[in-house]
Amino acid sequence: MSVTALDLGRSAFSEHRWSDALDCLARADSEGGLPARDMELVASVAMLLGHDDDGVKYLTRAHEEFLTLGDMAGAARCAAWLVLFLMDIGEPARSSGWMSRAQHLIAEMEEPTEAEGYLLIPSALGSLYGGNPAASHELFGRAFEVGQRFHDRDLMALGQLGLGTATITLGSPDEGLQLLDEVMLSVTAGEVSPIPSGIIYCAVIGSCRLALDVHRAQEWTAALERWCGDRPDMVMFSGQCQSHRAELFILHGAWNDALAAARIAQDRSRRGDPEAAWGAWYQQAEVLRLRGRLDEADAAYAKAGETGYEPLPGLALLRMAQNKTSQAQAMLHRAMSGADPANRCRLLPAVVQVELAAGDLVAARAAADELAAPLHEASRPLERALSAQAEASVLLAEGSAEAALMSARKAWRLWYSLEAPYEAARCRVLAGRACVGLGDPDSADMEFEAATAEFAELEAVPAMTEVLGLSAGAGTVSGGGGGGGDGSMLTARELEVLRLVADGKANKSIARELYLSEKTVARHVSNILNKLALPSRVAATKYAFEHHLIK
Repeated sequence: MSVTALDLGRSAFSEHRWSDALDCLARADSEGGLPARDMELVASVAMLLGHDDDGVKYLTRAHEEFLTLGDMAGAARCAAWLVLFLMDIGEPARSSGWMSRAQHLIAEMEEPTEAEGYLLIPSALGSLYGGNPAASHELFGRAFEVGQRFHDRDLMALGQLGLGTATITLGSPDEGLQLLDEVMLSVTAGEVSPIPSGIIYCAVIGSCRLALDVHRAQEWTAALERWCGDRPDMVMFSGQCQSHRAELFILHGAWNDALAAARIAQDRSRRGDPEAAWGAWYQQAEVLRLRGRLDEADAAYAKAGETGYEPLPGLALLRMAQNKTSQAQAMLHRAMSGADPANRCRLLPAVVQVELAAGDLVAARAAADELAAPLHEASRPLERALSAQAEASVLLAEGSAEAALMSARKAWRLWYSLEAPYEAARCRVLAGRACVGLGDPDSADMEFEAATAEFAELEAVPAMTEVLGLSAGAGTVSGGGGGGGDGSMLTARELEVLRLVADGKANKSIARELYLSEKTVARHVSNILNKLALPSRVAATKYAFEHHLIK
């Protein structure tokens, strides 16, 4: 019976049926014990299902069985993986203990072993995240060479992953991304074991984000989603997949989908994918901040910060929105002082915004120039969009309206090509401000109108309110097509609906808040537009703002 259960467990593992594999292998273990190699197998399955304690126990038993058999290389390999597992789940003391044991085993062996390469990875990661990417690059290179020597595909893939990541961090994104593309070929071809494959998927997507390569990030996120979909009971890595999806949803304006993905990621992080926690909470906070729910955003950023990684630049932008600009400046100055080239590039757009809000035009200009310095026509669209948008903002502050208009429209075209509606709308606001400065109120009106419509669709209340303030202050918007009606004609319920429309809420959200059907809300909106002689929700929003109906 134990042989049958073992065979079934091995078969289930090869078919990615992790729960079945764990059940069968555990039964085989209880009935007659497992060979050491199969104990390694069941340890991987337990980890993939989010059962970290069981995974560590099985891997520890595998280590002990290899020692009993006199297989020192196998014992050292298990010890090396325990170092990585325990470090990943936040148990540094136990990880350090296994590191010492593995090193002692290797020192006593006459022949080298692939475990030596695995033991280089924690030190390489420490150097990478400790601000020494050059040392990290050297250590990952040595790990890759050990993998080549022993024909260990997992170690080779992890070493090459580290080489690519370190290369990007050192400021050579194109070279680094080519290395990552190569390692992804071995992963997608099924040449790498499940846990290293998941590590590589998630790390590569993170590096694409760091390198501002949207198209690569989308491609590999879709591949990760398919990979997770083929393993429906897997917990490990599935939360990270959802947090990556949330970030892409935010970029493309699907903010409700982003919130849903972030909630799934939070659930998976609690169930056994702890690496998902930062992204899950950070992406939720981003949507909440952009929609003006500042207290909720603050709480979500705090949850992201509990993981040990700072929630920047989002938290600094939140502080700016809370009129705590000097605090936002201090956060970004500190982060920039220790940032590598790739992370400086990630932070610079926020630096421009915050320095302009603080009135430090010199610092804003320096940040915009740094953002533009490495760019050329072949640079990735996201890099060029961020730079052009920052340049437009600074030029406006410097009083160069004509140059600002050119940069704003260049940025808009790039954001539009990336299907990024929020940032594209922000560029239309910049273009509108430039048109006002050039004495062209009709063009400004067109830009503000288009931006307001986009912000209303996204429920981006702070951005929408800012545009309406600019429109009213510049005297460029008459009310969106007439608006000659009298607000006193509205019923109390219609006024309530109008305020919610002006807050950027869609009919579905209004219905939920007022406990009405969507059909009833649609009728109220239609009545409001007819009574006020307004052509659209955007015009109604402007009417509410100009008549001080927004609370």
